[in-house]
Amino acid sequence: ILVSVADVEVVREGHQSEVLLSVAEEFPADLCFTLVFRGRRGNLDLVAETPSEAQAWIRGVRKLIQNAESMDDKERVDQWIWDWFQKADKNKDGRMNFKEVRTLLKMMNVDMNEEYALHLFTLADKSKSGCLENEEFVQFYKILTERQDMRQVFHDYSQDGQTLTLAELKDFLRQEQQEGERSREHAQELIDRYEPSETAKKQGAMSIDGFQMYLVSPEGAILDPQRLTLNQDMSRPLSHYFICSSHNTYLMEDQLRGQSSQEAYIQALKRGCRCVEVDCWDGPNGEPVVYHGHTFTSKILFRDVVTTLGEYAFKASEFPVILSLENHCSVEQQKVMAQLLDTILGDMLLREPLDGLVPQELPSPHDLKGKILLKAKKIGGLEESETLTDEATDEACNFLSPQKSKFSRELSDLVVYCKSVHFHSFEYSRLHSKCYEMSSFSESKARKLAKDTGTEFVHHNSRQLSRVYPSGMRTDSSNYNPQELWNVGCQIVALNVQTAGLEMDLNDGLFSQNGCCGYVLKPDFMRNDDSFDPERPQDRDGLLFVISGQQLPKVNQKEGSIVDPLVRVEIYGVSQDQAKQETSYIYNNGFNPLWNETLNFIIHVPELALVRFVVEDYDKTSRNDFMGQFTVPFTCIQPGYRHIHLLSKDGMAIPLSTLFVNVKISEVTTEV
Repeated sequence: ILVSVADVEVVREGHQSEVLLSVAEEFPADLCFTLVFRGRRGNLDLVAETPSEAQAWIRGVRKLIQNAESMDDKERVDQWIWDWFQKADKNKDGRMNFKEVRTLLKMMNVDMNEEYALHLFTLADKSKSGCLENEEFVQFYKILTERQDMRQVFHDYSQDGQTLTLAELKDFLRQEQQEGERSREHAQELIDRYEPSETAKKQGAMSIDGFQMYLVSPEGAILDPQRLTLNQDMSRPLSHYFICSSHNTYLMEDQLRGQSSQEAYIQALKRGCRCVEVDCWDGPNGEPVVYHGHTFTSKILFRDVVTTLGEYAFKASEFPVILSLENHCSVEQQKVMAQLLDTILGDMLLREPLDGLVPQELPSPHDLKGKILLKAKKIGGLEESETLTDEATDEACNFLSPQKSKFSRELSDLVVYCKSVHFHSFEYSRLHSKCYEMSSFSESKARKLAKDTGTEFVHHNSRQLSRVYPSGMRTDSSNYNPQELWNVGCQIVALNVQTAGLEMDLNDGLFSQNGCCGYVLKPDFMRNDDSFDPERPQDRDGLLFVISGQQLPKVNQKEGSIVDPLVRVEIYGVSQDQAKQETSYIYNNGFNPLWNETLNFIIHVPELALVRFVVEDYDKTSRNDFMGQFTVPFTCIQPGYRHIHLLSKDGMAIPLSTLFVNVKISEVTTEV
């Protein structure tokens, strides 16, 4: 098995996977370890022959991971070049002849005529040996990857064509990057940070190398790095945030025969999910189990799910986790559930209102840091006057079983701010519902409400939580588009996070901001009493892109196959903002395609818009092949010349694979 260290996230020691736990009697813990991969790739469980061999592997892989994570940008590029050298050096003699270089160019998505390739090869072959050794290959790569697009931008502002003076760099930052007053101060910071030449630094200038290093750094990325940190007000009521949410979290695959796994909870929580779901059913020996009822999905113990939740709930984010409970258990096993939640989660489990008072509005994520909230049906309310009889009768209709449901008082008492109730109407909710009561909607029901009564839905969601879940017909664990539910302020838009694709790209894009903490503050017009109708927005902005690409990934791994890339820019937001435009395709060039095309958009509600950049391999006879994508909230876009660092279908970074764009955003004052 060939494994890239860059793909390994962590090494777990002992029986820390369901597979290794199942063979624990056969293989002692000191022989076992697990490689956990980034993205959706399954874990690799390994068993050594001796404890010392296991420790050697564990220490070695951990050291490699540490080294990989501590590399700077230059070291990453050097490693990437070395990886290519190793792949192309077919006879493993540590050198590369011209035939091997030609093969390498095909592997790297470069279609170059033989005469020009030989010219570059000869330039790099300083020793005149007819082969490229390590340093000569690095030189060959540098010649190959010289960026004419960035050099042109550099020359537009450099009077001598060699360096940018402090004043010239300041002009570039002010005019192109739209930085305004802080451009002079920032220009000096960029020179100090990215300029490799000490001579240029002393002169207060930036060379082309420093300029390129700046533009490919996080500061030169399209996503504003300041928006990546925790920067939003976390003291508003829970209902004022979009909350990253998972549906049927226990499933690794489809809804009918898929595996139920604790690992699925770990993956969801690591992705920043702050609402996870548990379907509970009576199990043998008085132990509740978790699985998708009336299907062939495997079963896991509720006890193990709660243990996993307790261990991983706050590793990615300190803000509260909502445990959405689909309770199909008898009263007896509900009592067991309550006991397990209480004993395993301890102080993490919220058991009563924070100040002991009945709330008039929900508490904030800040107030609930480190707390797990149970979402389930509740006997009565937080007000002492409510009774068991009224609530049990009212709530019975929300269960799958047509029989009147019975509730365990012990489990009910653990429900505080997320009491599940049946949705009657927005008018009923406005007159009778409490802020701690919340309803769940199927995607079709939520869509209909959004279309017919969008303004009321927005207002409802400013005070109460709403959860939306995929249709039961989605047995393949496919997803619905979450955007139209965010447009009406639904907070908990639950997706099958195990399924990659457009819908999860949008979800990952929205929650990439604010420190990836799983909470994103809704726009102010969705939090106050203003009447916002997603079908009739008011504000509008203009948007423009100019695009080139670098080192795009291969789709077909067959030797000699080279992509014909095109870029599509997709806007997701209110209905008037939904739009797509694409460039022409570039024939046989995935290495450095140059489009130089302009795409124009009008954005009416920028606060709700997501922009998705998709790169595809054009195919005139069949569907285009996906190559990479990146999704960013419109409000997090940095204007100017920016790089977009592409992600795979699985959401993983594709090394050195970027788009180079020029973004111009301007107010549009007249109706278009």
